[in-house]
Amino acid sequence: MNRFLQVGQLIVALNVASTFAAKEADPSFSFSGVRFSPGSTVRANVPLSAQEKSFAAQGGNAVPRSAMTVLATPTNFDPRKSWPVLVVFSTSDFRRQNRDDLVEFYRRVGLAEGCVLLAGDGPQPARNDTVGWRAAMTLAAIDALHHSFAGSEKWPVVCAGFSGGGKGGGFIAPLLAKNGCRIIGIYLTGVNQDHLSEGYAKFQPGADFLTTPIFVAIGHDDQIATQEQQYAVVSSIKRTGFSQIRLGTFHGAHEVNDAQTAIALRWFRSLQKL
Repeated sequence: MNRFLQVGQLIVALNVASTFAAKEADPSFSFSGVRFSPGSTVRANVPLSAQEKSFAAQGGNAVPRSAMTVLATPTNFDPRKSWPVLVVFSTSDFRRQNRDDLVEFYRRVGLAEGCVLLAGDGPQPARNDTVGWRAAMTLAAIDALHHSFAGSEKWPVVCAGFSGGGKGGGFIAPLLAKNGCRIIGIYLTGVNQDHLSEGYAKFQPGADFLTTPIFVAIGHDDQIATQEQQYAVVSSIKRTGFSQIRLGTFHGAHEVNDAQTAIALRWFRSLQKL
């Protein structure tokens, strides 16, 4: 009997030791040299290429030494698999940064929908919030992602922007496509001007870009980007030749609606059978 008890105690001890060992062996990855675990949000300073520095300087902005990039990953993140990347563009109000909107407006829903979230900014807000500045910081973030995870250059990308972020994203999404990103969707909400058509004309990513799915979420009570203005944006995008456009409406004002964000992300993924 004593021998059986001793064997039982040994098995329990081994099980406990295995549990602690498993916890200590939780996967840890590196994003641009910064260690992180799945399910976390990590910040990293990343270098700017010569092209990115040129973009950043437009409008008389001082070029920073590096960009500040934020990455948020689901708890089951495994970089050996392919992940949809939600690239966030912030509203230009109150000197907000892309990383602010990522955390406050998109992180919870994006992670729940199985996305990796990414944003690139300067260390401080730009003196002039130009297209060049946003392009520089976003391209630096994309570069950091690609250098950190082998194969991530093939991961599908969704661009999302609220209010002024929708305008910025309208310019930058065609640029990302021009630079080889696989854009599978553009999510716009609270947008009262069509800059996507301008971005398409400026960066010329190719006629295939016109098939990119676009989801426009419209708040019934939005007084900053009224329903009439947002429907006018949709009409302008259609005239440019974009062929896959879906509208979502919600009872709300000038805001990012979680339900519409989730619907948009699911739609983009369903079209790609992800």
